[in-house]
This record gives sequence, structure tokens and C-alpha cells, in this order.
Amino acid sequence: MNTQNLKQSFVSYFNSESEIIVRAPGRVNLIGEHTDYNDGFVLPMAIDHAVWLALRPRDDKTVRLFSLDLETESAFELDSLTKGSDWIEYPKSIAYELMKAGYELRGFDAVMTGDVPRGAGLSSSAAVELAVARAFAAVSGFEWDAPKMAKISQKAENEWVGVNCGIMDQMASAACKEGHALFLDCRSLEIQHAPLPQSVSIVILDTSTRRGLVGSAYNERRNQCEEAARWFGVKALRDVSVSEFERKTKDESGLSEVALKRARHIVTENARVLEAMEVMKAGNVKRLGELFNASHDSLRDDFEVTNDALNIMVDCAREQVSCYGARMTGAGFGGCAVALVKEENAAEFATSVSAAYRQKSNMEAAVYVCKASEGASLIQK
Repeated sequence: MNTQNLKQSFVSYFNSESEIIVRAPGRVNLIGEHTDYNDGFVLPMAIDHAVWLALRPRDDKTVRLFSLDLETESAFELDSLTKGSDWIEYPKSIAYELMKAGYELRGFDAVMTGDVPRGAGLSSSAAVELAVARAFAAVSGFEWDAPKMAKISQKAENEWVGVNCGIMDQMASAACKEGHALFLDCRSLEIQHAPLPQSVSIVILDTSTRRGLVGSAYNERRNQCEEAARWFGVKALRDVSVSEFERKTKDESGLSEVALKRARHIVTENARVLEAMEVMKAGNVKRLGELFNASHDSLRDDFEVTNDALNIMVDCAREQVSCYGARMTGAGFGGCAVALVKEENAAEFATSVSAAYRQKSNMEAAVYVCKASEGASLIQK
């Protein structure tokens, strides 16, 4: 992002200089899919696509935001927040939750832009939320606490916007470290930073298919996981080990075939995330790629949340010699896959996979070669 252009846009729009620039990144989940609502483990990474704000504090309680991407302005008063139904609801929700948590807020003028692809499952909404939270911290003078701001942002999206998301997206956007993935325990919210192996690129492969009506399928999976947890006699499937799963389901189980498959994915996926942490620390890229592949196969066969486009995309990626492994990422039924690729071959990999996908699916792919970036940060003050 050219911050000079952003500052220039601020001058053009508000007729004065901006004083502060903040950014917050989107994220991709490397491994640990559908484990979050089973109290399990996830391993997201902040990507080098972000939402940026150039801003200037005001002396009153007005927030004025101009979106460069939507070419529209919106404003709200901190003293009289009311719900609407526009893009401004995300910034508004952050203001509301921060004030509810006892923060004294000050107004600001800002120009906002972003290059997180919208609708691709890369958390453009969490990036907006954390960028706005970072902006309020900068103008209002309170200390930045990444995990706390992630929780406030999640609450804002759940309660004000009405989207029932987990904590992963906000935590990744708030707390990631450059060059690292973020291990998150979704029960304790404990985080650890796992170094990405050297000379590896993370390549996001957008199938150009969108998730559509997955709400019912998502709720169904959730219920099946809860049914399995009850059968195992545990609070959540995170409490079942792979060996325990195999022992208890070896004989006639009494658990429905579907619930058993769903549980097998969650139990093995949690084990894969824990192993991924270890192999990343050891720099074992080959094994990390194998874990990616096993995760996709489990999501396809046991959790049944892939679609044809995702399966084709993953096959196209795995056919390339420079690819260590690939899997769908996100809720499924469309959206993106993620591949682990030799850094020096990343551009060539992107071209080859796009061509192969076009040939096999008659659809165009959007491909993003990504680096692991820093969480929400203050660029200039």
C-alpha cells in the first residue's frame, strides 16, 4: 500500500493533513478447520493484504469516514449511536463495544481503503474492525491490548452486526507477528507464535465460487459434533484423543455413521494442528505439506464441506512439483484453497495452477502469493 497516496486522498477529501496511519490485516487459516466451535485448535496467519486508515483526531464526538473503495462517506456521533444496515455498521459496532467496555473515545476524520478480497473468506470484516479499534486507541490515547481488542471486535460483530463468528479472525488480525502463524486454543484463548519455515510461500487460490447458503449445513455440522461429544461423554470433541476415538469406535458404536465421520474429522484435525506447530518449529516443510493434504482429504470425505471447485483446485495445486501440500481453507462449499509452495517457484506455480484450473473447471482463479504479516499496527503517528 502506498501510504503517500492514502495521505494525499485525505488532503483532497478533508482539506487538511492526516496525522495517523493504521492498518489491520486479513487472514488465511493454514490448518484447523471447523475445530473452533468444538473448543479446538486453529493456526491462522495474517496476510499482507490489509485495511488502512489515514486519520486525524477531532475535538468532538463525531466520526467521519470516507471509503475510497466504495467512494462514499458516512458519519456517526459517539453520543448517539443507532443501528443501520450499511458498511459503516462495522466501525460503529467497534465504537459501541469499546464505550461499553469503559473506554473514553474521541472522534476522528478518516479515509479508509483496503486490498483484502471481499467475500473470499479472508476476513475483510475483521480487518476493518481491528483497523478501526487501532484508530480509536491512537486518537483516544488508550493502550493497545491485542487479545482484548480481538474479543471486543468479535463481540461487536456478534451483537451489533449480528454475525455469529468465532474469535479466530479477530485474534489473527489483532495479534499475529510478521513471519509467523498464530496458534490459538479456542477454549482458553491462549496464543503462541509459530515461525513459518524459511523459503516457503503461502499461496491463496480463490476458486471464484462463493459459499452461498451454508448456514443450514454449518448448523447441521455443529449439531452432529455436539451429538458426538455427548456420546463420548465430553464437553467438546477437543477432549477426545485420536487413540481414544479409535478405541471407542472400534466396535459397534451406537453413534450414527454421519456423526462418527464428523467427529473423526474434528479429532484428527486437532491432532494435525498440534503436530503442525511442532513441525513448523522444526522447519519440516515436507511434513507440514502432508498435514495440509490430510486436512483437505478429511474435510472432503469425513466433514463433507468441500465442493467440486475446491477439490479441482487442490488437485491442480498438488500436481505441481513445487507444492508441498494444499487444502481448502475457511468454512467450505466454495471460497479459497491454500497451498504451501517453494518460494522461488511461487510465481510459476500461480500461473500453472490458474491455467490447469481454467482448463478443468472453465472458471477463472484469483491467486494471491502471501507473506505472513504483522497484526493491527500503528504505521505513523
